[in-house]
Amino acid sequence: MPSLQTALPPELANNVIRLYRECLRRAKYIGHQQHNTELLVNMVRQQFKRNKHETDLEKIQKLKDDAARGLINHILYESERLSGRKASKST
Repeated sequence: MPSLQTALPPELANNVIRLYRECLRRAKYIGHQQHNTELLVNMVRQQFKRNKHETDLEKIQKLKDDAARGLINHILYESERLSGRKASKST
């Protein structure tokens, strides 16, 4: 069975790996604050493992977009929390 890196174009595989690592970092960060690190890290791992054999490039892009959106939302939340103000929503 081919690995993710050999089954996908290199630029896509590299992006997925970078995204996975960043999701794990955020899960550890949030988990440390919430005292549930293991649970959150396992959730991230399960989500990526569940889709590791996906070959449909459109679905892979959607999964990547969803993960990236979650990371961006958390980064915005943290910056708001640390600054004590709400970021404005653009409509």
